[in-house]
Amino acid sequence: MRRVRLLLVALAVALAAGPGLAVQPDEVLDDPALEARARSLSAELRCMVCQNQSIDDSDAELARDLRLAVRERLTAGDSDAEVIDYVVSRYGEFVLLKPRLSLRNAALWATPAVLLIGGVLFLLINRRRKTEATGAELSPEEEARLAEIVDRRD
Repeated sequence: MRRVRLLLVALAVALAAGPGLAVQPDEVLDDPALEARARSLSAELRCMVCQNQSIDDSDAELARDLRLAVRERLTAGDSDAEVIDYVVSRYGEFVLLKPRLSLRNAALWATPAVLLIGGVLFLLINRRRKTEATGAELSPEEEARLAEIVDRRD
Protein backbone atom coordinates (compact mmCIF):
# COMPACT_ATOMS: atom_id res chain seq x y z
CA MET A 1 0.00 0.00 0.00
CA ARG A 2 2.86 2.34 0.81
CA ARG A 3 4.45 1.68 -2.58
CA VAL A 4 1.21 2.55 -4.33
CA ARG A 5 1.01 5.85 -2.46
CA LEU A 6 4.63 6.61 -3.25
CA LEU A 7 4.02 5.79 -6.90
CA LEU A 8 0.93 8.02 -6.98
CA VAL A 9 2.85 10.90 -5.39
CA ALA A 10 5.68 10.49 -7.89
CA LEU A 11 3.20 10.42 -10.76
CA ALA A 12 1.44 13.55 -9.45
CA VAL A 13 4.75 15.40 -9.15
CA ALA A 14 5.73 14.36 -12.67
CA LEU A 15 2.42 15.51 -14.11
CA ALA A 16 2.44 18.78 -12.16
CA ALA A 17 5.85 19.74 -13.46
CA GLY A 18 5.62 22.19 -16.34
CA PRO A 19 6.96 21.43 -19.78
CA GLY A 20 10.71 21.37 -20.02
CA LEU A 21 12.53 23.87 -22.16
CA ALA A 22 13.14 22.62 -25.65
CA VAL A 23 16.40 24.55 -26.06
CA GLN A 24 19.09 22.14 -27.18
CA PRO A 25 22.62 22.34 -25.75
CA ASP A 26 24.05 23.28 -29.15
CA GLU A 27 21.77 26.36 -29.23
CA VAL A 28 22.96 27.82 -25.92
CA LEU A 29 25.13 30.92 -26.26
CA ASP A 30 28.48 31.16 -24.49
CA ASP A 31 27.71 34.60 -23.07
CA PRO A 32 25.31 34.15 -20.10
CA ALA A 33 23.89 37.67 -20.50
CA LEU A 34 23.06 37.09 -24.18
CA GLU A 35 21.61 33.67 -23.37
CA ALA A 36 19.37 35.21 -20.70
CA ARG A 37 18.15 37.79 -23.23
CA ALA A 38 17.58 35.05 -25.79
CA ARG A 39 15.55 33.02 -23.30
CA SER A 40 13.41 36.00 -22.31
CA LEU A 41 12.76 36.85 -25.97
CA SER A 42 12.01 33.21 -26.83
CA ALA A 43 9.42 33.12 -24.04
CA GLU A 44 7.57 36.01 -25.74
CA LEU A 45 7.41 34.40 -29.19
CA ARG A 46 4.73 31.90 -30.26
CA CYS A 47 5.61 28.67 -32.00
CA MET A 48 3.84 28.86 -35.35
CA VAL A 49 3.40 25.06 -35.39
CA CYS A 50 2.16 24.49 -31.81
CA GLN A 51 0.49 27.92 -31.48
CA ASN A 52 -0.08 27.56 -27.75
CA GLN A 53 3.56 27.33 -26.73
CA SER A 54 6.46 29.68 -26.82
CA ILE A 55 9.37 28.81 -29.06
CA ASP A 56 11.34 28.20 -25.86
CA ASP A 57 8.97 25.35 -24.91
CA SER A 58 8.38 23.85 -28.36
CA ASP A 59 10.25 20.95 -29.93
CA ALA A 60 9.06 21.85 -33.45
CA GLU A 61 11.70 22.39 -36.12
CA LEU A 62 10.36 25.87 -36.90
CA ALA A 63 10.64 26.81 -33.22
CA ARG A 64 14.29 25.69 -33.27
CA ASP A 65 14.90 27.82 -36.37
CA LEU A 66 13.32 30.82 -34.64
CA ARG A 67 15.41 30.26 -31.50
CA LEU A 68 18.54 30.15 -33.64
CA ALA A 69 17.47 33.30 -35.52
CA VAL A 70 16.91 35.14 -32.23
CA ARG A 71 20.35 34.11 -30.97
CA GLU A 72 21.93 35.03 -34.30
CA ARG A 73 20.41 38.52 -34.21
CA LEU A 74 21.50 39.01 -30.59
CA THR A 75 25.10 38.02 -31.35
CA ALA A 76 25.00 40.43 -34.31
CA GLY A 77 24.32 43.22 -31.81
CA ASP A 78 20.60 43.80 -32.28
CA SER A 79 18.60 45.13 -29.35
CA ASP A 80 15.66 43.16 -27.95
CA ALA A 81 13.21 45.44 -29.77
CA GLU A 82 15.07 44.99 -33.06
CA VAL A 83 14.97 41.21 -32.69
CA ILE A 84 11.24 41.25 -31.98
CA ASP A 85 10.65 43.62 -34.93
CA TYR A 86 12.67 41.31 -37.18
CA VAL A 87 10.62 38.24 -36.21
CA VAL A 88 7.31 40.15 -36.48
CA SER A 89 8.27 41.46 -39.94
CA ARG A 90 8.77 37.87 -41.12
CA TYR A 91 5.86 36.11 -39.37
CA GLY A 92 3.36 38.85 -38.50
CA GLU A 93 1.99 39.93 -35.13
CA PHE A 94 0.53 36.48 -34.51
CA VAL A 95 4.01 35.33 -33.50
CA LEU A 96 3.82 37.48 -30.36
CA LEU A 97 2.32 35.72 -27.34
CA LYS A 98 1.45 39.15 -25.91
CA PRO A 99 0.23 41.31 -28.82
CA ARG A 100 1.30 44.92 -29.01
CA LEU A 101 -1.22 47.62 -28.16
CA SER A 102 -2.24 49.19 -31.45
CA LEU A 103 -5.33 50.77 -32.93
CA ARG A 104 -5.98 47.62 -34.94
CA ASN A 105 -5.80 45.34 -31.88
CA ALA A 106 -7.88 47.74 -29.79
CA ALA A 107 -10.56 47.75 -32.48
CA LEU A 108 -10.45 43.96 -32.61
CA TRP A 109 -10.93 43.63 -28.85
CA ALA A 110 -13.57 46.39 -28.65
CA THR A 111 -15.75 45.08 -31.48
CA PRO A 112 -17.73 42.54 -29.39
CA ALA A 113 -18.52 45.13 -26.71
CA VAL A 114 -19.58 47.69 -29.32
CA LEU A 115 -21.80 45.13 -31.06
CA LEU A 116 -23.35 44.08 -27.76
CA ILE A 117 -24.09 47.65 -26.72
CA GLY A 118 -25.44 48.42 -30.20
CA GLY A 119 -27.71 45.37 -30.07
CA VAL A 120 -29.08 46.31 -26.65
CA LEU A 121 -29.72 49.88 -27.81
CA PHE A 122 -31.46 48.60 -30.94
CA LEU A 123 -33.73 46.34 -28.88
CA LEU A 124 -34.58 49.14 -26.44
CA ILE A 125 -35.38 51.62 -29.20
CA ASN A 126 -37.44 49.05 -31.08
CA ARG A 127 -39.37 48.14 -27.95
CA ARG A 128 -40.10 51.79 -27.20
CA ARG A 129 -41.36 52.37 -30.76
CA LYS A 130 -43.67 49.36 -30.56
CA THR A 131 -45.05 50.57 -27.22
CA GLU A 132 -45.65 54.05 -28.61
CA ALA A 133 -47.26 52.67 -31.77
CA THR A 134 -49.65 50.33 -29.95
CA GLY A 135 -50.64 52.92 -27.34
CA ALA A 136 -51.76 55.58 -29.84
CA GLU A 137 -55.50 56.34 -29.97
CA LEU A 138 -57.48 56.53 -33.18
CA SER A 139 -58.53 59.86 -34.57
CA PRO A 140 -62.30 60.47 -35.06
CA GLU A 141 -61.90 59.93 -38.83
CA GLU A 142 -60.11 56.62 -38.22
CA GLU A 143 -62.81 55.49 -35.76
CA ALA A 144 -65.54 56.32 -38.28
CA ARG A 145 -63.72 54.43 -41.03
CA LEU A 146 -63.23 51.42 -38.72
CA ALA A 147 -66.92 51.41 -37.75
CA GLU A 148 -67.85 51.54 -41.43
CA ILE A 149 -65.63 48.54 -42.20
CA VAL A 150 -67.03 46.56 -39.27
CA ASP A 151 -70.61 47.38 -40.28
CA ARG A 152 -69.98 46.14 -43.83
CA ARG A 153 -68.78 42.78 -42.55
CA ASP A 154 -71.93 42.22 -40.51
